[in-house]
Amino acid sequence: MTSLNTQALRRCSIAALLALPLLAASTLAAAQTDWPNRTVKIVVPYAPGGAVDVVTRKMAQKLGEQTGQSFIVDNKPGASSTIGVMQVARSEPDGYTLVANDTSYALLPHIFKKLPFDQANDLLPVSAFVFAPFTLVVNSNSPYKTLPELISFAKAHPGRVTYGSGGAGTLPHFSAEALGLATGTKLLHVPFKGAAEATQAVMGGTIDMQFASPSGVIGNVKGGKLRLLAISGDRRVPVLPDVPTFAEAGVKDFGVINWTGLWAPKGTPPAVMQRLQAEIAKAMKADDMKAFAESVAAEPRLLHAEAFGKLLKDSTARWGQVVTQSGFEKQ
Repeated sequence: MTSLNTQALRRCSIAALLALPLLAASTLAAAQTDWPNRTVKIVVPYAPGGAVDVVTRKMAQKLGEQTGQSFIVDNKPGASSTIGVMQVARSEPDGYTLVANDTSYALLPHIFKKLPFDQANDLLPVSAFVFAPFTLVVNSNSPYKTLPELISFAKAHPGRVTYGSGGAGTLPHFSAEALGLATGTKLLHVPFKGAAEATQAVMGGTIDMQFASPSGVIGNVKGGKLRLLAISGDRRVPVLPDVPTFAEAGVKDFGVINWTGLWAPKGTPPAVMQRLQAEIAKAMKADDMKAFAESVAAEPRLLHAEAFGKLLKDSTARWGQVVTQSGFEKQ
């Protein structure tokens, strides 16, 4: 009897061990399908007030309304966004910690000798959802009334025209470098801790100009504190009908477009990724989100997963050429 009981016990133990993976998979599946059931944090790796921050806060608000859970924005600026990105790359891949970024993310491999994460692989592209042109803005009292006037002065006085950005290695920084390369001018870079600080410096007359997304400056433009000289893209935008494109202002092929999107840590369950993508798609179909995008001269356009990953790859290659030609030394 003892031998039979022992054998039966062993069979039960083996059966229990074999059932553990199935139980774990079932538990994981249940956890995935009820996502989100608590607060989701979206890290913005820049200071408050910039384009990524403004767009992300609007998206977070909408996702919260749709899911019934809080989506909070946590600003973690520093080191050209790498501090915030690294935090998310090392986070638990459960869908409760995400990172927002823009085209500046494509610059990182070209401005750092070594990154604390793998830019192409440590984060999963969720969705890109807002595509905005870049604007060149000056103080409303600036002597430069048009882009040709600014370029003419810059050519005659190399290094005299100053421009601000949210830091060395950001998209506004290299957008100005791209303009210099396209026009044969030398502009002087003045980095700040965030895009909003650079905008304040333009309004205060500390610097001459700034490249910025419309969302970060359009309020001050309408308030008469700033003047827009040109906007990127192949056509004028309805909310800024009097602002010429760079091509109309004489600078051809200045195709700088700033896309904003979300990433999740590698290993985030597919079910969570799909739910998040579905919620983002739903949000961008809402009338208030469309109106918001139009109000900041942006286009509400969706790229999910592989398509978003390809956009990042292509952008990384393209901006690598600008960084190299600018002579920027990796940090």
